[in-house]
Amino acid sequence: MKEIRIHGRGGQGSVTMAQMLAQAAFEDGKWAQGFPSFGVERLGAPVQAFTRIDDEKITDRSQIDTPDYVIVQDPTLIGLVNVLEGLREDGMVLLNSTSSPEELGLETEAEVLTVDATNIALEHLGKPIMNTALMGAFSSATGLIKKDSIIKVVKEKFSGEIGEKNASAINAAFERVK
Repeated sequence: MKEIRIHGRGGQGSVTMAQMLAQAAFEDGKWAQGFPSFGVERLGAPVQAFTRIDDEKITDRSQIDTPDYVIVQDPTLIGLVNVLEGLREDGMVLLNSTSSPEELGLETEAEVLTVDATNIALEHLGKPIMNTALMGAFSSATGLIKKDSIIKVVKEKFSGEIGEKNASAINAAFERVK
């Protein structure tokens, strides 16, 4: 089983991302679940969401404490929240950042990748809502979920022009993750 923890702020789409990652994994023929951390969730406050993906039925419904992957939507959370807590040494952290992984100076054995998802979102959506761009980068970095499955799920959730713009952001981030 692969476990993903998503860090963001209320209103950035962390819960939506967790659910869409799970749906996309399901499109790939896998078992999956996406769920939020329960607690006070308000606009701008730090939030967590989680996704589990496996080839077999998932019965565990607990919070994810030792993720294989961590996705950080808002780089200002670094230092405010321990985004690396419990991350497996052989895991990966994907950060929305203009900095290179080396510039961030994160103390972890896990792989650190960055993508400027905010600017990708601004380019393609006209708004700094970076969750779909991060999904594209995650697909590229891990191969855990197919990009086409993510695009399909996103277009089902956001129809018409908004869906197309999000698909464009997914494709751009897929290419730009470093």
